[in-house]
Amino acid sequence: MKKNTVYLCIGGNLGEREANLEETREFLEFNFGDVVETSSVYESEGWEMENVPAFLNQVVKIETELTPLELLQEIAELEEFYGRERKSGIYLSREMDVDVLLYNDEIIVTENLIVPHPKMHLRKFVLVPLNEIGQEFIHPVFKKTVGQLLIELEATEGIKQILVRKLS
Repeated sequence: MKKNTVYLCIGGNLGEREANLEETREFLEFNFGDVVETSSVYESEGWEMENVPAFLNQVVKIETELTPLELLQEIAELEEFYGRERKSGIYLSREMDVDVLLYNDEIIVTENLIVPHPKMHLRKFVLVPLNEIGQEFIHPVFKKTVGQLLIELEATEGIKQILVRKLS
């Protein structure tokens, strides 16, 4: 079967944030495929949220045989395990959130999945860690590298590196 290269952003702002990231990476390795590379862990304020605990986020590069639909089903299972609740148009605090940022260099638009992630280019907490492990990846819609998107981003939210990635 074909191996697909997928970049995911994982993170949350409730519970044992670092332990949740570690458990999520283990879940990805067991259920999705090979975790090829991980970014450092970053702490940032909630995006379009006020008065909530800070988020920890990390970008993970995986090699998987899962189709986009299968990937989405596995993510739903993982988020359900962490008690993820969703309300249309409102961002809520959560123990774990998993966003598909990139799936190969494909453009995917379905009712439940849009890839590349439609807001990734607006989010410093996504682009900074993604730039660490995928700087030269070309965004299939904007035709710019992740590094270029980060340079162009004018976001002002604070983000700080708290755990440096381990190089393989």
